[in-house]
Amino acid sequence: MNPLPFSAATALVAQATSIAVIGHVRPDADAIGSVSTLLQAFQQLGKDASGWIGQEDAFASNLLSIPFASDVSCAAVLPQVDLHVVVDCGSIDRAGAFREYLETCGVPLIMVDHHASNSGFGDVNLLDHSAESTTTILREWLRDLEVSLNTGIAHSLYAGLVTDTGNFRWGRPQMHTLAGELVAHGLDTRVIAGQLIDDVSLSGLKMVGKVLSGIELRQAGDLQVAILTATHDVIAGQSMSEVEGLVDYVRGIDSADLSVVFKEYSPGWFAVSLRTTKDLDVSAIAGKLGGGGHVQAAGYTTEGTVAQVHSDLLHVAESVGR
Repeated sequence: MNPLPFSAATALVAQATSIAVIGHVRPDADAIGSVSTLLQAFQQLGKDASGWIGQEDAFASNLLSIPFASDVSCAAVLPQVDLHVVVDCGSIDRAGAFREYLETCGVPLIMVDHHASNSGFGDVNLLDHSAESTTTILREWLRDLEVSLNTGIAHSLYAGLVTDTGNFRWGRPQMHTLAGELVAHGLDTRVIAGQLIDDVSLSGLKMVGKVLSGIELRQAGDLQVAILTATHDVIAGQSMSEVEGLVDYVRGIDSADLSVVFKEYSPGWFAVSLRTTKDLDVSAIAGKLGGGGHVQAAGYTTEGTVAQVHSDLLHVAESVGR
C-alpha cells in the first residue's frame, strides 16, 4: 500500500485560517469522534475550526459524551471557510445536505476515511481501507500535524476505535497497541463503553424485544438472510443509538450468511444495515443499492413498503451471492 499523503493534507491545513470538519449523516461514534478529534487538533494549531453534520435532526444523545461533540452542529448550510475536511464518509452522498455545495464550491477538500467502497473524492485523500476506524487514520495524521495527544483527543480517538471494532472483537493486532497508547492518557474505558455501547433504557429494551420477535430467515440464492424490520411505529421516539444497536443482535447468527436490519426512520424511508461474519462482501450488495461500506459491514438507504424493500434486498443478495 502506498503511504498516505499526510504532508499534502498538512500543507492545506497550514494555509487555511478557517476550517469546517464534516461527518456523515446519522453519525456514529467514529464520525463524531473524528470530527471532535480534529476540532481539538485544529484548536491546538490556532485555527478557526467548526464541526458539522449535514442534517437538521439532532444526532444520538449518547454521542455527546465524546469531548467537543456538543460543538458539532447539525444544519443544512455550511459557513464559508478556507478548507473542508470530510471524515468517515464512504462517499460524498454521506455528507447529506452538504453534498452539492461541497462538489461545487471550489473550496479545497481533504477526505479521511476507511470504508471499502470509497475510491476517494477529495483533493487530498487520506484513505486506508485496512484501518479499523477513521480515528485510526487520524492518529497518524496528528503526528504529521505535530499535534500532541491529551485526554480529550485520546477520548475522541478511542470512541471511534472501540465502537468500529465491536469493542475490539475484530481488527488488526495494532489496534490494541493504539488502544493502549490512548488509554494511557487517563481514559476510563468502562465508562466510555457504557456510554457508547452498553447503556440501554427500559423503553429501548422493550423496543428491542418487539423488533427481535419479528426476525425472519429468508433465502436469497445460496445465501441465508436474517432480517430484522424496525418499523416507524415501533422506533418513533426511541434513541437513535438504541435503534442502530439492533444490528448487534443479529450480526453473529450462526445459521445466517447475511444479517440485515431495516430501520424505518420516517414512514416509507429506511436506513438499512448489512452485516456478516462469513466470507461475503456485503459492501458489494450495498453498492448495488446505492450505498457502501466495509466488506463485513455496510449500509444504504431506500424507500418503499416493507415488502418492496425486502424484495429489493433479496434480489440483489441473490445476484451477488458468494
